[in-house]
Amino acid sequence: MNNFLILQTLTTGASEAQAINESAASDGIQQVDVSIFELLLEGGIYIMAPLALMSMIAIYVFIERTLAIRKAEKVTPDFMDKIRDYISQGSFESARNLCQDSDTPMARMLDKGISRIGKDLKDISVAIENIGKLEIYNLEKNLSSLATVAGAAPMVGFLGTVIGMVNVFLDMETAGTVRVEDISSGTKQAMITTIVGLIVGIIAYMAYNNLVSKVSKVVHKMEATSIEFIDILEEPAA
Repeated sequence: MNNFLILQTLTTGASEAQAINESAASDGIQQVDVSIFELLLEGGIYIMAPLALMSMIAIYVFIERTLAIRKAEKVTPDFMDKIRDYISQGSFESARNLCQDSDTPMARMLDKGISRIGKDLKDISVAIENIGKLEIYNLEKNLSSLATVAGAAPMVGFLGTVIGMVNVFLDMETAGTVRVEDISSGTKQAMITTIVGLIVGIIAYMAYNNLVSKVSKVVHKMEATSIEFIDILEEPAA
Protein backbone atom coordinates (compact mmCIF):
# COMPACT_ATOMS: atom_id res chain seq x y z
CA MET A 1 0.00 0.00 0.00
CA ASN A 2 2.82 2.41 0.97
CA ASN A 3 4.74 1.60 -2.20
CA PHE A 4 1.60 2.34 -4.25
CA LEU A 5 1.20 5.74 -2.57
CA ILE A 6 4.87 6.64 -3.18
CA LEU A 7 4.60 5.60 -6.83
CA GLN A 8 1.41 7.62 -7.23
CA THR A 9 3.07 10.69 -5.66
CA LEU A 10 6.11 10.45 -7.95
CA THR A 11 3.87 10.03 -10.98
CA THR A 12 1.77 13.04 -9.99
CA GLY A 13 4.90 15.16 -9.43
CA ALA A 14 6.32 14.21 -12.80
CA SER A 15 3.02 15.01 -14.50
CA GLU A 16 2.86 18.41 -12.80
CA ALA A 17 6.44 19.22 -13.82
CA GLN A 18 5.72 18.21 -17.39
CA ALA A 19 2.58 20.36 -17.37
CA ILE A 20 4.57 23.35 -16.11
CA ASN A 21 7.20 22.91 -18.82
CA GLU A 22 4.53 22.60 -21.50
CA SER A 23 2.80 25.71 -20.17
CA ALA A 24 6.06 27.66 -20.21
CA ALA A 25 6.75 26.52 -23.76
CA SER A 26 3.27 27.56 -24.86
CA ASP A 27 3.74 31.00 -23.29
CA GLY A 28 6.97 31.49 -25.26
CA ILE A 29 9.31 31.22 -22.23
CA GLN A 30 12.69 29.76 -23.20
CA GLN A 31 15.23 28.27 -20.84
CA VAL A 32 18.63 29.91 -21.34
CA ASP A 33 21.85 28.13 -20.45
CA VAL A 34 24.72 30.51 -19.63
CA SER A 35 28.26 29.39 -18.85
CA ILE A 36 30.10 30.74 -15.82
CA PHE A 37 32.61 32.48 -18.10
CA GLU A 38 29.85 34.28 -19.99
CA LEU A 39 28.21 35.20 -16.70
CA LEU A 40 31.44 36.72 -15.40
CA LEU A 41 31.82 38.78 -18.56
CA GLU A 42 28.46 40.35 -17.75
CA GLY A 43 30.18 42.11 -14.85
CA GLY A 44 32.21 44.31 -17.19
CA ILE A 45 35.88 43.93 -18.06
CA TYR A 46 36.87 47.13 -16.21
CA ILE A 47 35.65 45.62 -12.92
CA MET A 48 36.27 41.92 -13.48
CA ALA A 49 39.86 42.43 -14.66
CA PRO A 50 41.02 44.01 -11.36
CA LEU A 51 39.17 41.33 -9.41
CA ALA A 52 40.83 38.62 -11.51
CA LEU A 53 44.23 40.23 -10.88
CA MET A 54 43.53 40.40 -7.14
CA SER A 55 42.52 36.75 -7.05
CA MET A 56 45.76 35.73 -8.81
CA ILE A 57 47.80 37.83 -6.37
CA ALA A 58 46.02 36.22 -3.44
CA ILE A 59 46.61 32.71 -4.78
CA TYR A 60 50.29 33.40 -5.49
CA VAL A 61 50.97 34.96 -2.09
CA PHE A 62 49.16 32.16 -0.25
CA ILE A 63 51.05 29.38 -2.04
CA GLU A 64 54.44 31.13 -1.85
CA ARG A 65 54.10 32.00 1.84
CA THR A 66 52.75 28.56 2.73
CA LEU A 67 55.81 26.90 1.19
CA ALA A 68 58.16 29.40 2.88
CA ILE A 69 56.57 28.92 6.29
CA ARG A 70 56.55 25.15 5.90
CA LYS A 71 60.27 25.26 5.13
CA ALA A 72 60.87 27.47 8.18
CA GLU A 73 59.16 24.92 10.44
CA LYS A 74 61.40 22.03 9.38
CA VAL A 75 63.64 21.45 12.37
CA THR A 76 64.87 17.98 13.29
CA PRO A 77 63.79 16.80 16.75
CA ASP A 78 67.41 16.33 17.91
CA PHE A 79 68.63 19.69 16.61
CA MET A 80 68.89 21.36 20.01
CA ASP A 81 70.41 18.24 21.56
CA LYS A 82 73.21 18.34 18.99
CA ILE A 83 73.73 22.05 19.60
CA ARG A 84 73.94 21.37 23.33
CA ASP A 85 76.52 18.61 22.82
CA TYR A 86 78.68 20.69 20.47
CA ILE A 87 78.67 23.69 22.81
CA SER A 88 79.44 21.56 25.88
CA GLN A 89 82.38 20.05 23.96
CA GLY A 90 83.57 23.44 22.77
CA SER A 91 82.98 22.51 19.11
CA PHE A 92 81.54 25.86 18.12
CA GLU A 93 82.49 25.48 14.46
CA SER A 94 80.60 22.19 14.26
CA ALA A 95 77.58 23.83 15.88
CA ARG A 96 77.66 26.65 13.33
CA ASN A 97 77.97 24.18 10.47
CA LEU A 98 74.89 22.36 11.77
CA CYS A 99 72.97 25.64 11.88
CA GLN A 100 74.01 26.56 8.35
CA ASP A 101 73.00 23.13 7.06
CA SER A 102 69.57 23.44 8.70
CA ASP A 103 68.85 26.78 6.97
CA THR A 104 65.84 27.74 9.10
CA PRO A 105 65.04 30.93 11.05
CA MET A 106 65.81 29.17 14.33
CA ALA A 107 69.13 27.87 13.00
CA ARG A 108 70.18 31.30 11.71
CA MET A 109 69.38 32.84 15.08
CA LEU A 110 71.51 30.26 16.88
CA ASP A 111 74.31 30.64 14.33
CA LYS A 112 74.50 34.33 15.20
CA GLY A 113 74.41 33.52 18.91
CA ILE A 114 77.17 30.92 18.63
CA SER A 115 79.35 33.38 16.72
CA ARG A 116 79.08 35.72 19.74
CA ILE A 117 79.99 33.11 22.37
CA GLY A 118 82.60 34.54 24.71
CA LYS A 119 80.86 37.88 25.01
CA ASP A 120 78.33 38.97 27.60
CA LEU A 121 75.04 37.05 27.57
CA LYS A 122 73.17 40.30 27.12
CA ASP A 123 75.08 41.00 23.90
CA ILE A 124 74.33 37.47 22.68
CA SER A 125 70.64 37.90 23.47
CA VAL A 126 70.52 41.23 21.60
CA ALA A 127 72.24 39.69 18.57
CA ILE A 128 69.77 36.78 18.52
CA GLU A 129 66.85 39.16 18.96
CA ASN A 130 67.98 41.31 16.01
CA ILE A 131 68.27 38.28 13.74
CA GLY A 132 64.87 37.12 14.98
CA LYS A 133 63.29 40.43 13.95
CA LEU A 134 64.73 40.09 10.46
CA GLU A 135 63.44 36.51 10.20
CA ILE A 136 59.96 37.56 11.31
CA TYR A 137 60.00 40.31 8.70
CA ASN A 138 60.90 37.75 6.03
CA LEU A 139 58.14 35.42 7.21
CA GLU A 140 55.55 38.19 7.03
CA LYS A 141 56.65 39.34 3.58
CA ASN A 142 53.74 39.95 1.18
CA LEU A 143 51.12 39.29 3.86
CA SER A 144 50.15 42.95 3.63
CA SER A 145 49.31 42.40 -0.05
CA LEU A 146 46.97 39.60 0.92
CA ALA A 147 45.32 41.82 3.53
CA THR A 148 44.93 44.56 0.92
CA VAL A 149 43.19 42.16 -1.45
CA ALA A 150 40.88 41.00 1.34
CA GLY A 151 39.79 44.59 1.98
CA ALA A 152 39.84 46.01 -1.55
CA ALA A 153 38.12 43.20 -3.49
CA PRO A 154 34.66 43.71 -1.90
CA MET A 155 34.95 47.47 -2.43
CA VAL A 156 35.80 46.98 -6.11
CA GLY A 157 32.79 44.67 -6.33
CA PHE A 158 30.58 47.32 -4.74
CA LEU A 159 31.97 49.86 -7.21
CA GLY A 160 30.76 47.59 -9.99
CA THR A 161 27.38 47.44 -8.26
CA VAL A 162 27.08 51.22 -8.21
CA ILE A 163 28.11 51.46 -11.86
CA GLY A 164 25.62 48.75 -12.76
CA MET A 165 22.78 50.55 -11.01
CA VAL A 166 23.71 53.82 -12.74
CA ASN A 167 23.50 51.96 -16.06
CA VAL A 168 20.07 50.69 -15.04
CA PHE A 169 18.77 54.21 -14.47
CA LEU A 170 20.35 55.43 -17.69
CA ASP A 171 18.69 52.60 -19.64
CA MET A 172 15.35 53.37 -18.00
CA GLU A 173 15.72 57.05 -18.85
CA THR A 174 16.61 56.25 -22.45
CA ALA A 175 13.78 53.73 -22.91
CA GLY A 176 11.19 55.93 -21.23
CA THR A 177 9.46 52.85 -19.86
CA VAL A 178 10.44 50.21 -17.35
CA ARG A 179 10.82 46.84 -18.99
CA VAL A 180 12.82 43.84 -17.81
CA GLU A 181 14.98 43.76 -20.93
CA ASP A 182 15.87 47.41 -20.40
CA ILE A 183 17.23 46.95 -16.88
CA SER A 184 18.45 43.35 -16.94
CA SER A 185 21.95 44.13 -18.22
CA GLY A 186 22.80 46.70 -15.56
CA THR A 187 21.18 44.65 -12.81
CA LYS A 188 23.20 41.57 -13.74
CA GLN A 189 26.39 43.62 -13.72
CA ALA A 190 25.56 44.99 -10.29
CA MET A 191 24.88 41.56 -8.79
CA ILE A 192 27.76 39.72 -10.45
CA THR A 193 30.45 42.20 -9.43
CA THR A 194 29.22 42.17 -5.85
CA ILE A 195 29.27 38.38 -5.69
CA VAL A 196 32.72 38.06 -7.25
CA GLY A 197 34.17 40.84 -5.09
CA LEU A 198 32.84 39.23 -1.92
CA ILE A 199 34.10 35.78 -2.93
CA VAL A 200 37.62 37.07 -3.65
CA GLY A 201 37.63 39.13 -0.45
CA ILE A 202 36.41 36.27 1.76
CA ILE A 203 38.94 33.80 0.35
CA ALA A 204 41.79 36.32 0.71
CA TYR A 205 40.74 37.12 4.28
CA MET A 206 40.66 33.45 5.25
CA ALA A 207 44.04 32.85 3.58
CA TYR A 208 45.52 35.86 5.41
CA ASN A 209 44.34 34.66 8.82
CA ASN A 210 45.62 31.17 8.07
CA LEU A 211 49.08 32.47 7.22
CA VAL A 212 49.16 34.80 10.23
CA SER A 213 48.43 31.87 12.55
CA LYS A 214 51.21 29.82 10.93
CA VAL A 215 53.68 32.69 11.26
CA SER A 216 52.73 33.03 14.94
CA LYS A 217 53.56 29.36 15.50
CA VAL A 218 56.99 29.82 13.92
CA VAL A 219 57.61 32.93 16.02
CA HIS A 220 56.77 31.01 19.20
CA LYS A 221 59.22 28.28 18.16
CA MET A 222 61.89 30.92 17.57
CA GLU A 223 61.31 32.41 21.02
CA ALA A 224 61.43 29.00 22.68
CA THR A 225 64.61 28.11 20.78
CA SER A 226 66.37 31.34 21.79
CA ILE A 227 65.42 30.84 25.45
CA GLU A 228 66.68 27.26 25.37
CA PHE A 229 69.94 28.40 23.76
CA ILE A 230 70.56 31.01 26.47
CA ASP A 231 69.86 28.31 29.07
CA ILE A 232 72.51 26.12 27.41
CA LEU A 233 75.05 28.92 27.63
CA GLU A 234 74.27 29.46 31.31
CA GLU A 235 74.62 25.77 32.21
CA PRO A 236 78.42 25.74 32.73
CA ALA A 237 78.17 28.71 35.09
CA ALA A 238 75.43 27.04 37.13
